[in-house]
Amino acid sequence: MKVLYPGSFDPLTNGHLDLIMRASDLFGEVVVAVLENPAKIAAFSLERRLQQIRIATKHIKDIKIISFTGLTVKCAKDEQVNVILRGLRALSDFEYELQIAHTNRTLDGDLETIFLATQAHHSFLSSSVVKEVARFGGETSHMVPEIISKDLQKLFE
Repeated sequence: MKVLYPGSFDPLTNGHLDLIMRASDLFGEVVVAVLENPAKIAAFSLERRLQQIRIATKHIKDIKIISFTGLTVKCAKDEQVNVILRGLRALSDFEYELQIAHTNRTLDGDLETIFLATQAHHSFLSSSVVKEVARFGGETSHMVPEIISKDLQKLFE
């Protein structure tokens, strides 16, 4: 069974990586779908984010890393996936994620959304927090894979 894990991953955090590894154990194949959102200014280019994720996940079998634009439901259909994975860090994430899950379900009635709670020690992590820490010279090696920590240092030098 395949699962789609969509997101901007700007950057991929250790929380994201944990969910990818756990999804691999649960579902077999994980399709990590990196959103290219022209309305947002990303810290890292789409191609760099794809490279970062490939490097950070090279030890995980049965993973596919793709990019997409537009609706997640279209991406799922294109990849022939019926299950979307979403991570929850805190209760505050649930309301937003549930709204998205319901919206996706109205667009494609065969599409299921599965929520996985992050491990407690990753519950504070978000891409925004990581970038803010890096912007002010803070240590990020415990928040993101090594390749991304190095890229963040270069980005904010």
